[in-house]
Amino acid sequence: MSIIEIITIAIALALDAFAVAIATGIQLKCVNANQTIRMSLFFGGFQAVMPIIGWFVGVRIHHLIESFDHWIAFSLLTFVGVKMIYEALKKDDETECTLDNTCGSRLVMLSIATSIDALAVGLSLAVIGVDIWFPSFIIGVVCLLFTALGLHLGKIIGNFESIGKKAEVVGGLVLIGIGIKIFIE
Repeated sequence: MSIIEIITIAIALALDAFAVAIATGIQLKCVNANQTIRMSLFFGGFQAVMPIIGWFVGVRIHHLIESFDHWIAFSLLTFVGVKMIYEALKKDDETECTLDNTCGSRLVMLSIATSIDALAVGLSLAVIGVDIWFPSFIIGVVCLLFTALGLHLGKIIGNFESIGKKAEVVGGLVLIGIGIKIFIE
């Protein structure tokens, strides 16, 4: 497998995390270094570890994971998306950071939900006999970078007062859409 193929896979896997990070940045409006580091490390770390797990699990139980992985991702993303929309619609016009997806159980749920596809990639790499360590490292680094970029891009979008609340609702809808996309695929 070439470096170009590995980077292409890494970018494709990072797009869900990028979208979630944008939605989170829109919602928070005030993103600090700790939030950026925390979310980037979690998303990048999960994206790096999941292919390794998938690779070790291998072909033997692929059919077991394949039968419900989309339900897990769909449920987690939909839950967080609906909660985000609810919070956007119920809160007054305020600029403080409230519902913080960069910490606690929300961060773990989003990390798992956005890295389920990476588990499948690890299984696929095991099937075709590719060593997992270098691809896993590249996948994690690309996701980490995309997450940091997305979080700050979302912050910029969210700080435009005229679109802040609407953008937060759209961000929640994006999370639900990603969940539906994973479910359908």
